[in-house]
Amino acid sequence: MIDFEKGTKLMDRPEIIYRLFFPRRESTEGLDPPYVMNHFVKVEEDVSIGCRFYPAGKESPNLLYFHGNGETCLDYDDIAPLYMERGINLFVADYRGYGFSGGSPTCSSMINDTHPVFQSFKAFLLDLGYKGDQFVMGRSLGSAPAIEIAYHYQQDLKGLIVESGFASARNQFARVGVTHLFEDVQDPVGFGNDLKIKEVTIPTLIIHGQADEIIPAGEGRALYALSGATKKSSLFIPHAGHNDLLMIDQEAYMMAIVKMTHSVPV
Repeated sequence: MIDFEKGTKLMDRPEIIYRLFFPRRESTEGLDPPYVMNHFVKVEEDVSIGCRFYPAGKESPNLLYFHGNGETCLDYDDIAPLYMERGINLFVADYRGYGFSGGSPTCSSMINDTHPVFQSFKAFLLDLGYKGDQFVMGRSLGSAPAIEIAYHYQQDLKGLIVESGFASARNQFARVGVTHLFEDVQDPVGFGNDLKIKEVTIPTLIIHGQADEIIPAGEGRALYALSGATKKSSLFIPHAGHNDLLMIDQEAYMMAIVKMTHSVPV
């Protein structure tokens, strides 16, 4: 049996954390649109994760979203309306040290925190009467927590969406420049995206820019090939890089997500 916890703990070295995480603190004071709800998830004594909920409707599908590196959930104030106008409730979660969350990020805490975040996401929806199906999505660095949730809670989810995600641990180490730290590790697990997605059988959508300069499109193709889902789809956007998929082809991007999250066309 693969020890995923050991794999992430091996990455909790200062030289990796320094190169992998780019946290940015933000305050919500004076920045809350009238329709937004902030939510906090306690993950440790004195440490809470900040989340932001953008509601479309009580019967709408609910998308738990893990954002990319260097981003915060407040960055989605401008993007969330694209989801809301298409009838999707968007619930964006930060990481430790990001946005209005406490603590400092580590690889193991990012993965471990996904579990209380997911449980709180479900309880939050139940308490407020949001009855739609639940999905999980991760972008870039957020692919790791999203795949972690899909791996553990398939029975609670209707689908997984991965945007600009990575597969191979060795390739990820090479991109971050820490391959030398794992020379004595025969099969490094890292976050285990490639290993976990093999066991994920719920409907899966892979989105990637064909010209991605940070995480090459080959990583997205690998995740698609490895996925254990019988119902899976992909969208590789021509000429799109790592951060401009919505700008290059917003219509195709959002249509793929709508098709995943709605059982009937919207």
